Amino acid sequence: MAEMLAGRLHLTDRALRMETVPVPEPGHGQVRIRVEAAGVCLSDVHLIDGTLTPLYLPDDAVTLGHEVAGVVDAPGEGVDGWQPGQRVLLQAGEKDRRGTVFTRGVDYDGGWAEYAVASQETLVPIPDDLPFEQACIIPDAVSTPWAAVTDTGRTRPGEAVAVWGVGGLGAHAVQLLRLVGAAPVIALDPLPAARDRALTLGADLALDPGDVALRDTVLAVTGGRGLDVAFDFAGVTPVREQALTLLGRRGRLVLAGIANKPVTIASDSPFTYLQQAVLGHYGSEAEHVVQLVSLAAQGRLDLAASVSDVLPLAEAPEAVRRVQSKQGDPIRLILRP
Repeated sequence: MAEMLAGRLHLTDRALRMETVPVPEPGHGQVRIRVEAAGVCLSDVHLIDGTLTPLYLPDDAVTLGHEVAGVVDAPGEGVDGWQPGQRVLLQAGEKDRRGTVFTRGVDYDGGWAEYAVASQETLVPIPDDLPFEQACIIPDAVSTPWAAVTDTGRTRPGEAVAVWGVGGLGAHAVQLLRLVGAAPVIALDPLPAARDRALTLGADLALDPGDVALRDTVLAVTGGRGLDVAFDFAGVTPVREQALTLLGRRGRLVLAGIANKPVTIASDSPFTYLQQAVLGHYGSEAEHVVQLVSLAAQGRLDLAASVSDVLPLAEAPEAVRRVQSKQGDPIRLILRP
């Protein structure tokens, strides 16, 4: 039986182990993919440290990795339209008939491996000139903020927006907000390097959330009206409290970061009078990934700067350590089998 290397999380002791396991065989309607690149997300770190726990995993171990791109290796029985050699990325998960979402690398084996198996419906073709390292992060790292910007936040051209937390998701949110015509785009992050990065990615202004003159600055650059949409990608209670004070009439606060804390509105009177809203956001839909692949293929979206480093698959534990410690303040680290 052929074997391969895989990064397996064992839930009993929350240990990530690099193990030799059998190469998976595709079942009916499934396709085996030769993995070329897989992203390392903060969610992977949270699965390892116990902050997150799989809801539907039938076993006590899983191969991590929900951001995956590669080449079709072997179509299974009943597969139509997919041939060996095709370049693809994999959707980060799939729904069953009841609408339950099962996440790759969480509820079933993911792409921190030499090969991965995927339902044919979750494959998305990618163009030859889109590098695997960039393609793999489109599901989640790019599609989550894209869905937050376009669907949940319903951001319109000319609206004043702000992004708290210019990390793996927030950095892409800055790019995507500029793409849809939001203006001004304000980035907020306590790290100077993150603020500099936001300006490079297209933010009109990058501010320290601890600046005592922050409110005055935001009101000045928005013509006194405040923010139309505020995006919390930090998942920190003080961010929500600060963002609510900067919203204008009909302003929306989109919660994309998870704090596991209560959301408090200081006073319902101005909140109601100004017809403001707090909106929860999680993940993305399949169409968002397809849209982003199209934008990248047409040169509207450049993800080259998102690839902070590429490491061999065998160094997955080191990649996790670097993401957890924020060493080098990476947008995304990529594993290459």
